[in-house]
Amino acid sequence: MNVNRRCFLLGSAGAAGLTWAQSAEQIQTAVIGTGNRGSYLLRGILDQAGAKAVALCDIKPDRLEKAAAAAARDNPATYADWRKIIDRNDVQAVFIATPPHLHSEMAIAALKAGKHVFCEKPIGVTAAQVRELVQVARASNRVFVAGQQMRSYKQLSEAVRKIREGAIGEVIMVKAQRHATADLPHDGSSADWYFDVAKSGGYLIEQSVHNLDLCNWVIGAHPLRACGFGGALLYKNDPAGRTIFDCSLLTYEYPNGVKLSFTQNVFHPRSLPSGGQYVYVYGTKGAVDLISAATMYPLGAGGAPSVLAQKQEEYQHAHIAAFYDCVNKGSQNPADIVIGATAALTSILGHEAMSKEKVVNWSDLGVKL
Repeated sequence: MNVNRRCFLLGSAGAAGLTWAQSAEQIQTAVIGTGNRGSYLLRGILDQAGAKAVALCDIKPDRLEKAAAAAARDNPATYADWRKIIDRNDVQAVFIATPPHLHSEMAIAALKAGKHVFCEKPIGVTAAQVRELVQVARASNRVFVAGQQMRSYKQLSEAVRKIREGAIGEVIMVKAQRHATADLPHDGSSADWYFDVAKSGGYLIEQSVHNLDLCNWVIGAHPLRACGFGGALLYKNDPAGRTIFDCSLLTYEYPNGVKLSFTQNVFHPRSLPSGGQYVYVYGTKGAVDLISAATMYPLGAGGAPSVLAQKQEEYQHAHIAAFYDCVNKGSQNPADIVIGATAALTSILGHEAMSKEKVVNWSDLGVKL
């Protein structure tokens, strides 16, 4: 399953109230962070007829040079200091793809400078970061889109819509996992920040924010509390100084007593069945395998499975296209500040529960959405 479409939302904050909008004019766009994710976003920007990459920023010269070559058509200026991007009056939109602990600071600066923002997930690694960004985004009249790109998957959108309409009855439980076969490469391009929990948030906040957002979406709410355990069980102090967990086992409770059981690890053998990612949604009439086939399995004997949403062609850069549609047309935002904040806070809630080894309430995070 790949990408597309403006999905229906937990909340929305379109582009209403913009002081200006473009039609035929290209949106002058900058990218801060040109590593793996930033380079992918850059390709998506270059694929949009209504966008022009006018500036790029990265602290690593080799990555910046490679990105500039990829965007040679637009002849972008290059910088090592991200603040110079913010200072440019001609830059109308900023894509942020840096290590997560920098997301909130950069997004706030861009919004305050009057720029539209596409901020990669998670939008913050602490509740305080999320809270400040929420306040600034709500006070701004610019578009803010969080990089929760599952919100732009057409097949998922259709399946979630049907579940919300009662296809499986009342949702009562979700079981989900995100398992990988190995730790992130210890000598990879992200190794200088990823294994520091203060910079990445760890696997739960940096990666599983996607999976937890999908769970929130299909349940139609954010969790009220969480409990669970985590740790570094296989990769103990590997790499040296590691502060992130290599596994998480969590239980979340939602309004109306709905429960979510979620696990993540990075030591699931490739040949062992039931690896990878899944989201099973259980209702009073049956259950749905949401990710792999969007198939509903009815309760009781004799009921035949049925597909809730057919596979369809997905545009790889649909979430990016949706961002520009929000800027240019005032289209519905697929992942506004409420969705981005809710996803980040759900992950942070789980991390807090594991770290403190106690039940942590949503209200303890101190963020009003």
